Amino acid sequence: MTSISTNQTARPASFLSRLVAAVTGRRAQLRAYRVTRRELSALNDRELTDLGISRGMIEEIATQAARRA
Repeated sequence: MTSISTNQTARPASFLSRLVAAVTGRRAQLRAYRVTRRELSALNDRELTDLGISRGMIEEIATQAARRA
């Protein structure tokens, strides 16, 4: 008689921890995107020019900030 032992209790726990980590990471990315976009959008054109940024660049800069988060 042959018996096979599997460790099935570890899989749900690791899946759940990966899921929580993914959701947490995504929330951090969304927050970084929103904060960056809001702060840059609040600047006037003169302030943006002083930073070397045009209004059309705000979305791309916010996207890059989210990727780094």
